Amino acid sequence: MKVMIVVTHLLGTGHLSRALTLGRAFQTAGDRVQIVSGGFPAPQLDTDDIELVQLPPLRSDGVNFTQLLNARDDLADAAYHQQRQAMLCQALHQQRPDVLITELYPFGRRALRHEFLALLHAAKALPQPPKILASIRDILAPPSKPEKAAKADQVIADFYDGVLVHSDPQATRLELSWPVSDVLADKLHYTGFVAPCSAGPHPNAEGQGEILVSAGGGSVGDEIYHCALAAAQQMPAPPWRLLVGGSDAEARIARLSQIPSPARIEPARPDFRQMLSHVAASVSMCGYNTALDLLQAEVPAVLIPFDAGKEVEQSLRAKSLTPLPGFEAIRTADLTPDRLIEAVTKVVAAPRRTAARFQFDGARRAVEIAHDLAQPQAGTQV
Repeated sequence: MKVMIVVTHLLGTGHLSRALTLGRAFQTAGDRVQIVSGGFPAPQLDTDDIELVQLPPLRSDGVNFTQLLNARDDLADAAYHQQRQAMLCQALHQQRPDVLITELYPFGRRALRHEFLALLHAAKALPQPPKILASIRDILAPPSKPEKAAKADQVIADFYDGVLVHSDPQATRLELSWPVSDVLADKLHYTGFVAPCSAGPHPNAEGQGEILVSAGGGSVGDEIYHCALAAAQQMPAPPWRLLVGGSDAEARIARLSQIPSPARIEPARPDFRQMLSHVAASVSMCGYNTALDLLQAEVPAVLIPFDAGKEVEQSLRAKSLTPLPGFEAIRTADLTPDRLIEAVTKVVAAPRRTAARFQFDGARRAVEIAHDLAQPQAGTQV
């Protein structure tokens, strides 16, 4: 079976990371997978074993997801968007997939609706149209107006055969963050959480006994890094290590290094997940992939949800995690070195939780669902 996954990450890299995990699960099942990525390249993510088509990249202007910047950091104009759309549709016609998966759209990425709709119309016009699925995380950004949910429902009704919700419904149901209409409810398939296999210990025990501070792969989290540097001044033991992401990581590290602190500062690392097995505590945001990494590693964790602008997704996720042992959450507005030290001390002293109660095989289940939906036409294309 041929599978195409279309994803555009605009701020962090979590959307692309999840798409890669999903793609590898399809490959394990013997499928040919192509991922079309419309965000900026993410060198910290391993893409060597995946067929990746890179569109002219876009990123958001900070948390303004309606204003998109091109590879030169200029406002993307109509010609740039047309180039992306043409490449996207060309990839579709070349691949002619049995299954087409759009990551987040139509529940988000409304600024890119023209290219997604062009893709969907092109897919429906193929001689043998693919099964079309949406892929969404456990918690979405709630629609600011009822008509946004209604428009998403209409797109789902017109084009989609199913919606893969990457959550365990016993933990988090879509209704927590999105109005689920009768039309939408009929299309939902809960897969469980989509996470790669547990990373296990680091071969060199990197991070042993440290407080590991991270903010994902995007150019965000400066307030967390500044607070951690000050906290390390007040409490230098255990040692603190900051992992800084984003395409401008080198410049950010240079700026942060000017602040007096015993903390170690370095770029985001591909072995981050393995390091979590050894650290005394993690300090991080609460994106989908990070939350699953923390749960799998059973590591004590202080969560500082990304809440700039009108973002509430990470705050809702953090709220669902803090009843578990070894989790503490701090709002950005309440973040101080003293409060951070207090939270780190508390999670380190808490009982260790176990990952056994959680289902992390959502990628495998998503593949099963896609195969079931596509079965009548799988293998009919050449």
